[in-house]
Amino acid sequence: MTIETDRLTIVPYSAQWTPLVLAQTYENGPELENHLIGLAENPALLHWGSWLVIRKDGNIIGDIGFKGLPSANQTVEIGYGLLDCYQNNGYATEAVAALVAWALSRSNVKTVSAETSMTNQASIRVLEKIGFKKATVSDTFIHWSCLQTDVCK
Repeated sequence: MTIETDRLTIVPYSAQWTPLVLAQTYENGPELENHLIGLAENPALLHWGSWLVIRKDGNIIGDIGFKGLPSANQTVEIGYGLLDCYQNNGYATEAVAALVAWALSRSNVKTVSAETSMTNQASIRVLEKIGFKKATVSDTFIHWSCLQTDVCK
């Protein structure tokens, strides 16, 4: 399974991608390693965990993914992060939009949710551009949702 956009290739992370991750010394937090551990325990997590965001030139620029299998109410939560040097170029918007569209095309997903801190303006802007709506707001976090019926792009 591969998702292609104009500038990106987005692939579900599995052990087959580890040599590329190591060759590029890609490090963006513990999510990839944690995903491989979870995948070993439950192969159904392949598409519902970490995905690599790879520029068409072959450079890994970030990772994106879901925080587990769709819930009983057919919701998945998305998370994402790009390396600092690739931020503010529209890559996050492009990658998140593509993965949200993929998720909402699955029969077992009706809603994609996300969470941002109140101060993460870049991430807030990504979700707003795609069409996510604020679901709840607290002193520190905003919870977002995008329904199949929304115009999330």
